[in-house]
Amino acid sequence: MSLLVPLQFTCLIAFVLLLVAAAWQDLRTMRIANALSLGIVAAFAVWALSGLAGGNTSLSKIGLAVGCALAVFALGALGFVIGVLGGGDVKLLAAASLFAGPALMTDFLMITALAGGLLGLATLAGARIGPAAPAGDASASARLRGRLPYGPAIAAGGLWVAAALAAS
Repeated sequence: MSLLVPLQFTCLIAFVLLLVAAAWQDLRTMRIANALSLGIVAAFAVWALSGLAGGNTSLSKIGLAVGCALAVFALGALGFVIGVLGGGDVKLLAAASLFAGPALMTDFLMITALAGGLLGLATLAGARIGPAAPAGDASASARLRGRLPYGPAIAAGGLWVAAALAAS
């Protein structure tokens, strides 16, 4: 039983490392490998099962977390269809929302949105975020049409969640 708390902490460390790797990969390539999102899902599964075995969580809480993640995935898929989110972003957002669950979902989404807004403002201000854009029109409207790596924003929200879970 005493190994369960360290196991959950190890899962949070894995969650953090996978988020950082996803953010870095998205910044460099505008892609997020499926393996990173699947790694987060696996870390959550171990985290949840060890919490269940240790009496720190219940099946209903795990079910609600999965339900929230499915809702986030469905909304993210809609965002993908209309062209405002990339597929990797949708998968990372849903995977990270597993750890947020219903209790931290609002915080997770708010921090993610704020970080994304800061990335967007930085891009509008002329910061080169993501892979080098082709030379050409550097106007604000051209920067608005460009792609923005959203993985770092999702990672910021996820890091907030990890810190909140570690503190509790």
